[in-house]
Amino acid sequence: MTTAPEPFRFTHFITVQPEDIDALNHANNVRYVQWVQDTAGAHWLTATPAEEQPNYVWVVREHHIRYLAPALLGDELRCTTWVSKMEGVTSQRHVRIERAADGKLLCEAETQWVLLDPKTMRPMRIMPEVAARVWEAV
Repeated sequence: MTTAPEPFRFTHFITVQPEDIDALNHANNVRYVQWVQDTAGAHWLTATPAEEQPNYVWVVREHHIRYLAPALLGDELRCTTWVSKMEGVTSQRHVRIERAADGKLLCEAETQWVLLDPKTMRPMRIMPEVAARVWEAV
């Protein structure tokens, strides 16, 4: 098992768009799932050299999401992610989505990801150098 003592936290920003809004006049819950995945993907693409990215495929095994407050049209969202554990073929990732203007926590998510070999699409062990990329500041 590989566990980082203090994982690097990666942050990026999203602005709530008209297509994110549902009949209740706030961001649809499905959009939060997309933002969680987009945040994880942005972190991975930033941490991994472009020439190595084709060597890995990450897929979601499960999401646990807590919706705490609505995001509204035009809100700027601060999406922060970090990996708390990498073991065998799995990675445990956390995402917090906050309204940037006041820091209000809107959503928390924990996602278990599985690393696949892109040639066989079978799970592959997470090597220490792969784990180090997501735990180091980029």
